[in-house]
Amino acid sequence: MDYQNDNYYPGSETYTAGKKKPGKPRFLKFLWLIPIALLVLILVMDSFYTLKEDQYAVLTTFGKPTMVSASGLQPKLPLVQKVTKVSKSIQGFPLGYRQGSSENHDDESLMITYDYNFVNIDFYVEYRVTDPIKYLYSSSDPVGILKMLCQSYIRDTIGLYNVDDVITTGKSEIQAAIKQKVMDRLDSEDIGLQLTNITIQDAEPPTSEVQQAFTAVETAKQSADTAVNNAKKYANEVKPAAEADADQVVKQAEAYKQSKINEATGQAARFAELFEEYQNYPLITKQRLFYEAMEKILPDMKLYILNESTGVETMLPLEPYATFGKEADAE
Repeated sequence: MDYQNDNYYPGSETYTAGKKKPGKPRFLKFLWLIPIALLVLILVMDSFYTLKEDQYAVLTTFGKPTMVSASGLQPKLPLVQKVTKVSKSIQGFPLGYRQGSSENHDDESLMITYDYNFVNIDFYVEYRVTDPIKYLYSSSDPVGILKMLCQSYIRDTIGLYNVDDVITTGKSEIQAAIKQKVMDRLDSEDIGLQLTNITIQDAEPPTSEVQQAFTAVETAKQSADTAVNNAKKYANEVKPAAEADADQVVKQAEAYKQSKINEATGQAARFAELFEEYQNYPLITKQRLFYEAMEKILPDMKLYILNESTGVETMLPLEPYATFGKEADAE
């Protein structure tokens, strides 16, 4: 056996006759480029982020946060800067109940009023983020703080009102008072949140019997309001006619007053004239006044003159004497 031609190596159990040992494939030489390409791709993807219209972005560089509010595609330093997105839109949470469930949470809804009555009240709280940096880093749970403040001031305010006001007529006033208290406290806490609204969703006594009683009270109040409105409507309809009648009566009274004044003025003037005439002709004036009075009292009276010596009666009409008195007065 020719060891050289057959490429035989002593001590080896196998040998290849007339063949060379194969080398490694060429693509294996470039496998080290794959991790580099992946790293480059990751760096490129981490160099940009997209921000929506209703979002804030808090960009953290070596632990220092900055706020970005412009929407669209935004650049950042890969692996160095971290982006946290925060919603700008109004958000909310319920108190006393859970959305999608009819179960009441008495630990949140059961409260005591000023007149020592119990009442179940459900609220819905709405808020929005005004400062995303303070929202993320001023406290560990800003929404939890808001919820705690709302529960505290709700109980404090409900304790100032009677149960009738809480369930029926005082809801708007109570909501406004609670909202103002919570807003003032959030300003002092400065956690980047703003209360936009707090609404009473439901308010009712804890038992059905009491609920029926309050329902009856509310119905009675509505009936009373209806009666008052009807009365005001009737008053508005009747009042113009009454005012017109009153104006007419006043005008008639004024006219009567003026006529009496004129009459009294005329009588006073006539008396003054008679008095002056009396001073000038007292006897004639007396006779005239006598005849005028008799003419008014006894218009058909006739005058008889009896002569005692002769017994002759003479009848005289009264009118000539009255005429004579007027003529004398004219003179």
